[in-house]
Amino acid sequence: MPSTLIEHPAPAALARPGAAPRRHTRVFALPEARWAAAATVLFLIALPLQLTGASAWSWGPLYALAYATGGWEPAWAGLQALRERTLDVDLLMIVAALGAAAVGQVMDGALLIVIFATSGALEALATARTADSVRGLLDLAPATATRLLDDGTEETVPTENLAVGDTVLVRPGERIGADGRVLDGTSEVDQATITGEPLPVPKEIGDEVFAGTLNGSGALRVKVDRDASDSVIARIVQMVEEASETKAPTQLFIEKVEQRYSIGMVIATLAVFAVPLAFGAAFTGSLLRAMTFMIVASPCAVVLATMPPLLSAIANAGRHGVLVKSAVVMERLGQVDTVALDKTGTLTEGTPRVTDIRPLAGSHLTEEELLALAAAAEHPSEHPLARAVVDAARTRGLALTTAEDFTSTPGIGVTATVDGRAVAVGAPARLLNDADDAMSAWATTVAGDLEDDGGTAVLVEADGVPVGVLGIADRLRPDAAATVAALTALTGAAPVLVTGDNPCAAARLAAEVGIADVRAGLLPQDKVTAVKEQEQAGRKVLVIGDGVNDAPALAAAHTGIAMGRAGSDLALETADAVIVRDELATVPAVVALSRRARGLVVQNLVIAALFISGLVLWDLVATLPLPLGVLGHEGSTVIVGLNGLRLLRETAWTKALAEGRR
Repeated sequence: MPSTLIEHPAPAALARPGAAPRRHTRVFALPEARWAAAATVLFLIALPLQLTGASAWSWGPLYALAYATGGWEPAWAGLQALRERTLDVDLLMIVAALGAAAVGQVMDGALLIVIFATSGALEALATARTADSVRGLLDLAPATATRLLDDGTEETVPTENLAVGDTVLVRPGERIGADGRVLDGTSEVDQATITGEPLPVPKEIGDEVFAGTLNGSGALRVKVDRDASDSVIARIVQMVEEASETKAPTQLFIEKVEQRYSIGMVIATLAVFAVPLAFGAAFTGSLLRAMTFMIVASPCAVVLATMPPLLSAIANAGRHGVLVKSAVVMERLGQVDTVALDKTGTLTEGTPRVTDIRPLAGSHLTEEELLALAAAAEHPSEHPLARAVVDAARTRGLALTTAEDFTSTPGIGVTATVDGRAVAVGAPARLLNDADDAMSAWATTVAGDLEDDGGTAVLVEADGVPVGVLGIADRLRPDAAATVAALTALTGAAPVLVTGDNPCAAARLAAEVGIADVRAGLLPQDKVTAVKEQEQAGRKVLVIGDGVNDAPALAAAHTGIAMGRAGSDLALETADAVIVRDELATVPAVVALSRRARGLVVQNLVIAALFISGLVLWDLVATLPLPLGVLGHEGSTVIVGLNGLRLLRETAWTKALAEGRR
């Protein structure tokens, strides 16, 4: 059968975001289907002429044309492989058909060609649909977008011409032309094509939006964050394309065996022909038995057993925001039995948020007043902690006074004049300067309590007097505990927490998510050591992280997964797979999907072995008619191919999610 699983168009064509919507590949758009149809029509015209006793000059040329139209492509591919000293099973099929014709079984040989060509067309169609399911994501992006110029005017430009930093206007009902963040406006966006969410998602200032998703009833101004070729859907396609060019260890092993098997099959075919002939059997019968043996013993179904399930799983995972970089990785994911998790940016969101507001009783400030005072002073700052304070004030709808005389001192904090008061916001240890008055002592105690709980304390002073303390912490991901439980169930062992954070913060978070084994205060090399200790104990470790300090561990692990949204470039390059949308719950789902793919590979190998052994025994022990042998061989190949493509369906991901949540 055809050895190329998926033929991909040029990367430039795939990356063209302005392409017109593409439907599923039509059957007769494939050359394999056209040649198969031509061979079938010629065969169906010739067959009744032969059966009704018409002259051989009427049906003979038609059979010859059926041989040519249905067999020239695999014959040419087989000859090309033979020039490279590789024995292609496709060539053996053509030899078998010609052998049947040579002994007068022209109709049987033509039937072999027709079934063989039709089977190849079905394979080509199935694999084209696999590619379509991924490439179709790109076609959702609109051809043009409305770009806003600095003077406020609008211009319509091709979406591939949008650059990072451009501002685009997305009107109600339009598709979003690029990945970016909302600068102005509120709406709801249907992003089921990217995230799989069944309902539109509310979007407001600061929210991320994706190219190809559908805007709802509100107008949005969006700042472009990614180049068209680097959008989420483009990255999905690119990585699936790259993955399809790799081969899993199982497939490589099968291909190594295939060459030796094919040579052995030729020798066995000659023996099946020569031995009965030596004992007085008829030449024609011996040759037909040998040709039938060559057909049914061909390992087409075995060769096709591995890659369709793995590539289907890669494509399905890619549609749901998990970019698996190769078939090797997809196979490995199902083998992991230990998981090591980073803390910040992996189990947590990686974005600091205000968790506590503690005004001093003597300050006569409410929580809102304390927060507004601190946010006004922090507003000009770009520090992550300052952003957390300002975001908290905005979330509460607080009005912020414009600060004057703003000054930022690295490692200490900021100072500014707010409503005539000198306000300082920063590290308690640096601002208090060992003051021993009651208010400073209170502030020191509160700050210590917040830091013991794993947070960061920020002191607020007004006119040199402490007036309150803010607690800032990284928030646990909503699905963190469920993911830990799912990974424990899948692997049979609770995950390990490996983090550079302090032991108190690490222990507190580990207790929240159900992790008992905590390795805290680790440097990058210490994380690698922790991973190698597990692997030396015979474990296959999956590391999940996001930062530069996680990259060495990701590289050292059996398999590494990076959180894509906040992940560093180094981590994303080093990891074997990337969680694009930071949905931690997709990790157990993709592990479960990998295990289903590996299960289908085993199923396919069993199906192929049963068909081959059964048909071979039938041919050797009894008399297997050539057409029936062809039908059994090609039928097994199609069954194996379609069985692997089952993982393209949406239900396959749904089942993997459900299995990952058990």
